[in-house]
Formats: sequence, structure tokens, C-alpha cells
Amino acid sequence: MDVYQGAIAALVPYLVAERAYDYAAASGIVLAASLLSSVVQPLFGALTDRRPMPWLIPLSTAAAGLGVALVGADAGYPATVAAVALSGLGVAAYHPAAARLVRTSLGGAGHTAMSWFALGGTVGFACSPLLVAGALSVSGPAAWWLLALPCVLGAVLNRPRRAPRGGTEAAAAAGSGAPGAVREPASGVPEDRRAFVRLSLVVVVRSVAFIGLSTFIALYVRERGGSGTAAAAALFALFAGSAGGTVLGGRLAARWGRTTTVRRAYAAAAPAVAGVLFLPLPLVYVCAALAAAALYVPLSLQVTLGQDYLPTRMGTASGVTLGLTVSVGGVASPLIGAAADATSLHTALLPLIVLPLAAWALSRRLPEPEPAA
Repeated sequence: MDVYQGAIAALVPYLVAERAYDYAAASGIVLAASLLSSVVQPLFGALTDRRPMPWLIPLSTAAAGLGVALVGADAGYPATVAAVALSGLGVAAYHPAAARLVRTSLGGAGHTAMSWFALGGTVGFACSPLLVAGALSVSGPAAWWLLALPCVLGAVLNRPRRAPRGGTEAAAAAGSGAPGAVREPASGVPEDRRAFVRLSLVVVVRSVAFIGLSTFIALYVRERGGSGTAAAAALFALFAGSAGGTVLGGRLAARWGRTTTVRRAYAAAAPAVAGVLFLPLPLVYVCAALAAAALYVPLSLQVTLGQDYLPTRMGTASGVTLGLTVSVGGVASPLIGAAADATSLHTALLPLIVLPLAAWALSRRLPEPEPAA
């Protein structure tokens, strides 16, 4: 699924070059995918808390891929925005349902299981520049429909499965982990809404930092004299680093605890982001990977923290933490783009150095909750 979230960022340099979009217009494309997703995703989470919807995961996967494929129609800027918004809606519907399914079907597996779930999305992010480059190397409309192939595979793999007959359908489905299977947490842990609000602010700050980098790093490398291949390599390094950080997060949390790991990761992210903006071009790739790793270590941990702060509303918590993580940063992208048009891209990206420090400061008062399941 997240291959399509990453595909939007990977398409930005192409749209700037081929359709003459300026920075503000290009970042508006990211906003179209992000704004709808960030607003709607918690609503889908609340719906999954009320009733199981096994059809939602394959349907949302199909919508995400179809929207990206329709960008190729090139029917004008409004139509492009609408197509990207459809893809964002698919992402919004998928994440809460899938994250809730992972936690409820695996019970006490906790942050380790969620880190592997997040890794799948992160690998999709990392592969999206290669998918976009490979598909668009084909001439004609077929290139854009090649981008829809992963969603077809995802929809088939995530189709609802019929539960076994007999009186133990619910138990068997819960144990299988199939879409639609729900095992409610047997938890007496009270909600901690204040901690959840603070966590949500941390997620927002982290999202702006990472989405800002992923949206503009390819353009930044080209502005500094890099080729198109160098720009794609920088974006790939960013996404590949995020994959490593996702896996590392679960292991570090097992040693240090979730909240300590989150704080240390954000403290490490600030100098890595600074390196992207100030070090020579060959080192930008290394710093991009390190910055992404540090920003992605907290990803799965924030999801399980949110679920444990709201143990009776895991879908809602997942919709907020995962939704804001992958979406709300796109809301700030037009502001970065407008600042880049008014000054320079380097100047517009400077505030991204401060954001990990702000996330570190906010996360210092996050309590370590008892597991909900």
C-alpha cells in the first residue's frame, strides 16, 4: 500500500519537469494526497472500532493504485489533484483497519509485531522511486497502468477469507489473522487522553520533518547540480534508511523501552537532517539515510503507544498515529514550496532541522503505558 504514498513524492520531479509545475504547484499535489488522508483516516479508524469491515482493506488498496494511475491522463491540474486525492483516500481507509488487525490478532506481540507491519509499508516507500522510474520509462499510457499492478496484487492477497464453519468461527478467524478477524483486547487499563494528545503532537512534528524531506530532497539534489539519477538515488537512500529504522525501532524498544527509544531517535535525527542541508553532495546520501532511519525508529512505537493510551479504541488510535504519520506532513508541503519560490529551496528546508528537536522535547513527558492486550 505505501508504495503509492511514496509514489506521489517520486512523481513530483517528473511533474515539475514534464508539466512545468512550480514548487508550490508540485507541493499542492502532495497536499491533495495528504490533506484528505489526514482528515479522513481517524474517521475510518473509528468505524473499524465499531464493526469489522473485511472488505475495506482490498478496496482501499485498489483505490490507492487507481488514483496514481489516473495521474497519467494529464487532463489538467485539477484532474491531477483529484486523482491524487483518490489515492490518498485509499491510503486513509487502509491504515487504521490494517494496524488494528495486526494488534488485535497478534495480542501481546506489541511493538515487535507492529515494527514488522510498518516495515512492509516502509519497503514499499523505498521501492516507489524505482517503480515510478521503471514504469515511466515505458512510452505511452501503458506506463501509468503499470503503476497500478501492485494494487491488484495487494487487493487479491488481502481479500476477505471465509471463516471455518461451526461454532468457533470468531475464534478461528481471530487466530488466523485474516482480514475481518478481530480479537478484542482483554484490557482493564484506563485511557490516558492527555498522553495521547501529546503523542499526537509528536507525530505531527515528525511527519512534517519527514514528508518535507521526501517531497523536496530530489529537487534539492538537482538544484545543487546533481543529475536526475542522483536525485532518484537521494530519494532511494531516504526511503531505504527508513526501512532500516523501522526494524531497528522494535529491537531498541525491547532494550530501552518505547518512550526512551523515541526520545533518543529524535535527538539523533536533528544533526542528520542538518547534514543533508550543509554537507557536500556525496555525503547527502549518507545523511539522508541516517535522518530517515532516526525518524522511522519511532514509527511503529508511536502506533502501539497510541493504542495503549486508548486501549478500547485501537482503530481510532491507529487512524490518528498512522494517519498523521503518513499524511499531515503533506499539509505543510505547500508552505515549504511557497517559501522556496520566494527565497530558495535551501532556505525553505532549514526549519526541518529544528523539528526533530521539537519532537524530542514533546516526547520527554510521554509515560510508558501498560500493554493494552
